[in-house]
Amino acid sequence: MTTLVSAPVRARWLAVSSVAVGTFTIVTSEMLPVGLLTSIADGLGVSDGTAGLMMTAPGLVAAVSAPVLAITTRRLDRRATLLGLMALLAVANLVAALAPNHPVMLAARVLTGVSIGGFWAFAAGLGTRLVPEPSVGRATSIILGGVSVASVLGVPAATLISSFAGWRSAFAAMGVLALALLALLAATLPPLPAADASAERPARLSGPLKIVLVLTVLIVSGHFAAYTYVRPFLEQVSHAGPTLVSTILLVYGAAGVLGNFAAAAWAARDPKPVLITLSLLIALATAALPLIGLPLVLLVAWGVGYGGVGVTLQLWIMRLGGGEFGTALYVSAFNASIALGAFAGGRVVDGVSISAVMWAGAGLAVVSAAVAGIWGRSRTTGS
Repeated sequence: MTTLVSAPVRARWLAVSSVAVGTFTIVTSEMLPVGLLTSIADGLGVSDGTAGLMMTAPGLVAAVSAPVLAITTRRLDRRATLLGLMALLAVANLVAALAPNHPVMLAARVLTGVSIGGFWAFAAGLGTRLVPEPSVGRATSIILGGVSVASVLGVPAATLISSFAGWRSAFAAMGVLALALLALLAATLPPLPAADASAERPARLSGPLKIVLVLTVLIVSGHFAAYTYVRPFLEQVSHAGPTLVSTILLVYGAAGVLGNFAAAAWAARDPKPVLITLSLLIALATAALPLIGLPLVLLVAWGVGYGGVGVTLQLWIMRLGGGEFGTALYVSAFNASIALGAFAGGRVVDGVSISAVMWAGAGLAVVSAAVAGIWGRSRTTGS
């Protein structure tokens, strides 16, 4: 597989950094309506619930587009594919900024979902092609670090822009950023010829890779079942005011960035014990939240735990030789689990209580740790 090992070190890491900005841009674009939902609903004349489809649509579309694009574009140069997907994201955000009604907005968000699924699926595994083997873990953590940074800086920044110039300006700003990034990627990415088709056979889905996909569904669903409702939990159970809630969530996001890079160094050697540790850390934090009045400490623990999950699972798939198709299925499972977790958590909140959803998330995290531990007991991790 083509790499940049013979290229100057600076060129390799500039390419990695450009892709990381790409993951930041797609995740910020995906999460943009979170901080703008009420304003968009008012502007387009729909209910908040209907406006919420702006979050559901791209997640579900991304879950489908990741494996579909991995198959349909398998003969294309990955540089050209990434550039095309970033151009699509720019168009989607600019159409959203100009949307005259809700159907046009949803169409724009569907395009956003296509870009998210494809770009994330191809970008996540590029570390092996851009840097030498000893640096793959670090490169992957940087690329996926864009996801964590988006949760800390991306959505708050977009919300700030909206507060001064309206929600349309936030989408327009992301469209302009995507266009600028398109130029940056064109300047920094080398040719990335498609992998040998024989290396991407469906047979790679057998055994260990399927277990990692199952783990993805378990831990990501559990996380989003609880995290989607963390704000009302903090307000209703911890009695935190708006300023404290914002501070706690910002600290949570910063802890997630720390967890991303800390886990990468460890997971590059052996991802199984890392995932078990992260799962148990998430379980401990979410189970204790309804019982202990120290939300900031527990949210930091939760942030560190979940922040390392994405890079750990990605490195595990790479270690198993899952290739682009395996990574695409991982991205698909990840995005579908976001929707599944949020939906299931809502049913728990409505049917039981806001505290119960935290225990549900903890339970799934414990199951994740158990599955990882039992599966790996009699075999070498990554084999």
